[in-house]
Amino acid sequence: MPHLIIDYSANLEDAIDMAGLCERLRVVATGLEAFPAAGVRVRAHAARHYAIADGNSAHGFIDVSVRLRAGRDPEVKKAATQALFDAAEAFIAPVMATRPIALSFEMRDIDPALSPKTGTIRDHLEG
Repeated sequence: MPHLIIDYSANLEDAIDMAGLCERLRVVATGLEAFPAAGVRVRAHAARHYAIADGNSAHGFIDVSVRLRAGRDPEVKKAATQALFDAAEAFIAPVMATRPIALSFEMRDIDPALSPKTGTIRDHLEG
């Protein structure tokens, strides 16, 4: 792992290339020594029903949540958090300059004893 989950207000679908944001975060995540490429998963989900701040329908939000197995050094996680947040912020900056958007980010550990895993992706990686 890690899994990167992007929740966003549906009013941003026409303004931000969410597939592009997923790909950008995938590239950054797989470039981090702390994250094995075979474990990286990035997905985005639009919230069709939401209410933000004062109710202004122009407001939007993007919330990036990273779930990863426990055991990484806190400084490694802090550096990964900053790299991924910076990438997301840079990607959406042109839209943030023209409309109100809240960007949030959270990284949290998963207890490996309570999160069994299996898969064959590693068997099929190129290079």
